[in-house]
Amino acid sequence: MIFTSSYRLESGEPVFRVWKIEGGALLRMDYFDGTRFWLSANGDEVWAQWPERLTLEDTATYLLGPVFGYLLRLRGVTCLHASAVDFNGRAAAFAGPPGAGKSTLAAALALRGHAALSDDIVAVTECDGVFHAMPAYPYLSLWQDSVHALYGGDGQLAPFSESFSKRMLPLASSAAGDLRFACKPTLLHSIFLLGERSADPSAPFVEEVEKRDALMSLVGNTYANHLLDDDRRAREFAFLGRLIAAVQVRRLHSHRETTRIGALCELVEREVAKKHHSKPVPASLP
Repeated sequence: MIFTSSYRLESGEPVFRVWKIEGGALLRMDYFDGTRFWLSANGDEVWAQWPERLTLEDTATYLLGPVFGYLLRLRGVTCLHASAVDFNGRAAAFAGPPGAGKSTLAAALALRGHAALSDDIVAVTECDGVFHAMPAYPYLSLWQDSVHALYGGDGQLAPFSESFSKRMLPLASSAAGDLRFACKPTLLHSIFLLGERSADPSAPFVEEVEKRDALMSLVGNTYANHLLDDDRRAREFAFLGRLIAAVQVRRLHSHRETTRIGALCELVEREVAKKHHSKPVPASLP
C-alpha cells in the first residue's frame, strides 16, 4: 500500500486506499463502498468495477475527481490540491488541506459572478515560463454546512447521487442560476494558501509568504505527490520553484464566522486586482 486517504468514515475506516501492483505496472484504488479502479502506470488506461447496489453515477463521482487527478499525475502533470476561479482572465487558486474551505470560497466567488475553473484539484501547465490553470468539470462539491453558509438555512442542493452526502453546485446551467464555468485555460495570477481560520476582528486578512515557505507549502499541497519517484519529485520541485517566481503567493486567513465570507471574497478580489511584477522564469532554470 502506498497511500491511505485522510478522509475517514465514522467507523475510522479510510475512504480509499491505493496500492502498486503487478510490479508497479498498475495502481489499484479501493474505495470503502467496494468500488475499485485500476490505472496503468503511464496514465493512459483506467478500468473500474463497482458493486451491484451502486450506480454508474456513483462511480463517475470518483472518476471525475480523485481518479482523474491520479491519471494526470501519472502523465506528469502537476496538480495542486486546490480550487480555482477566473477573475476576467486572471486565475486564482485556493490551496489547502481537506476542510480548509477551498470549495466554499470558490462557490462564494461564483455566486458573485466570477467563473469557477476547478474544484479540489487544479492542473497547472507551463509554457515558456507562463503558467495556466486548467479547467475541470462544471460543478462544485459542497458539504451541507457550506450550502447553509452560502444560501442560508433554506438552502438546498441535490447530492451527487443517493450514496454521497456532498452536494453538487452545477455551473453553466439554468439550474445554477447563471453561475459561470471557465472552460478555457486561464493565466495563473495568484495562489492563496488557506491558513487557519481566525477569531481576530481584523479577519479576513492576507499575509506575505517568503519564497522558501511558499515553495514548501506548495510541495505539501500538490495532489497525490506520493506517486512521484525521485526523478519526478526533483522535476516537480524545479517546476514549483519557477511557479512561485512567476505568480503571486499569499497566505489567506478567513474569519471563523461564516457570515464574514462576503468580506473574504472582497479581499480576494482586491488582491487579484493587484499587478504582479515578477517576470516569467525560463523553463531551463530551477
